[in-house]
Order: sequence, then C-alpha cells, then structure tokens
Amino acid sequence: MPRPSIPNAIKALLIILASLAVAGAAAVPASASTMAPDTSAISRGTAAGSGPTGIRIKAGALANATTGQILWSAGLDTERPIGSIVKVMTALVVIRAGNLNRVITVPKSVTGYLKKQDQPSTAGLIPGDKLTARELLEAMLLPSGCDAAYTLAMAYGPGLDAFIATMNAQARQMGLTDTYFSNFDGLPWPTEHSTWSTPANLITLGRHAMRYGVFKNIVGQASYSLPAGNGHHAYKWQNTDPLIGKYAGAAGIKTGDTKAAGNCLLFEATRHGVTLIGVTLGTPGDDISDTGPVATKVLNWGFQQY
Repeated sequence: MPRPSIPNAIKALLIILASLAVAGAAAVPASASTMAPDTSAISRGTAAGSGPTGIRIKAGALANATTGQILWSAGLDTERPIGSIVKVMTALVVIRAGNLNRVITVPKSVTGYLKKQDQPSTAGLIPGDKLTARELLEAMLLPSGCDAAYTLAMAYGPGLDAFIATMNAQARQMGLTDTYFSNFDGLPWPTEHSTWSTPANLITLGRHAMRYGVFKNIVGQASYSLPAGNGHHAYKWQNTDPLIGKYAGAAGIKTGDTKAAGNCLLFEATRHGVTLIGVTLGTPGDDISDTGPVATKVLNWGFQQY
C-alpha cells in the first residue's frame, strides 16, 4: 500500500525537530519517566485466515489487547495522518502529570485559536469558565473538543510548544518510533501531513491509554453531563465513537478525521473474556459514523477467529 505523500525533506526536518524536543523536554512529568516496564509491545505473529473482507481503508490492524499479538493488518507500518486520535496522547500527558482535580480557567485566547481553524470539533467551552482537568478530559475525548485540548495544553505545558514537546518525548519513551505530533488536537496544522503515525504504533498507544482507569472510564461512556456549578455553565457531551452503545462489548477509544486522514477510528471491545483492539485509517465517507460498519466487520472477524 503506498505511503502518504509526506515530502522527504519535510519529514526529515520534523524528525530532527522531534529529537531536539525530546532532548530538551525538561518538563516531562516524573510519573512519565518512572513508568512500569512496558508490556505494550506488539507481536507480529501470523494470524489465521485471510482477514476481514468488504472494507475500504488506507491502513489498519487488529490485535489481542492483552498480549499485543497482531491478528490482522493492512499497511501495519504505513505512516499516515490520524486526525483527532492525537488527543489520546494529549490525554496521556495530562493523566500522567496528575492532579486531575486541578481547576483550570478556559482562556480567552481559545476563541482566536478556533477561528483560525477550519470548522474544528469543539465542546462548546465558554471562555472564563472554570473546570477541573478531569472535566476537560471529558470535554476533549467525548465530543473531540479542540477547545478542551487547547485549554489543557496551555495549562499543562505550560504553553503549547512545551506541551507538544512533552507529547513527542513521551511517545519516544513508549517506543512510538514511527509517530510524530506537530500539535495537540489533530487539526491539520501546520500542514495536513505534519502529524503522523502507523497502525502498529496506534495499537501500542491505545493499549497504553486503556491501562488508565480514568481514561477507560471516559471513553467508554455514551455521554457526559456536567450541571452548572460554581464558576461554569452546564454542558453535555456526546461520544463521537460510533461503536459505543451499538456494538456489544465496545469500550472506546477515539475517532479522528481530516481531509488528508479520512475517517479514522481507534477502538477496543471485549466479548467472552477476549479483548481486541484495532484501528482503521482512511475510511472513505462524509462522516465519522462511516467507520462504524468497518470496525464492526474487523471486530466480528477477530472474535470469530479468536
């Protein structure tokens, strides 16, 4: 399967910048640098059968979430833009930093940031509202709120550049050698192809994220309601994941889409004591819901085989 059209010169420059960021990222949380031994490495054993049929994607994979064994893949190491799946890494940086009861004020600058983007997904946050980091994670992961991602990055960087540097530093610690983050929300800036990952790396990223109870609890919800309180308005956020509430055993985890990325879905489900984790990148269609039938076919094939 052909690789994405990331110019070699640009890619080389971004990788150099990422290496410099890792070397200079003094703000990496101590909790990230003292991680437990990594058990998220994937195994590339050959799966039985020919794999799911009747799907159209640019790349994808399915694995046993417990062991990391790859059961099926298409373009396992193909580097592609991934849209808002980026927010999984953003969430991990925040969760590892801790203090999720910290109260953060939605900055006025978020309005100008959103205006510069092309119809970004938002949680409808109102500048000046005060929410906890945990509530902002809900706002970021369920409706894929770029305003929530911006607010968290500004607070936890502190500042956007420092936060992105930490994302890339932690990605290297996790062994995501074919992944680069140029932003914190998956929007196509500075370019459509300036952030990338592979199915193999995303399986690893997803397995890391689902170890954290707070993350798993958030992405497994169909919706989250926050009543008006001291310092903030009322909010209700719906999960954009088309499998939640529709596919038996679905547990999350994140959608993503841009013009270059197409419709993307990183997903996990459990049936009969078996947990599978998969990713599909570049599903054609006009809406993220188009990933639902594709992921369903991949999971059904996996559960039938294993």
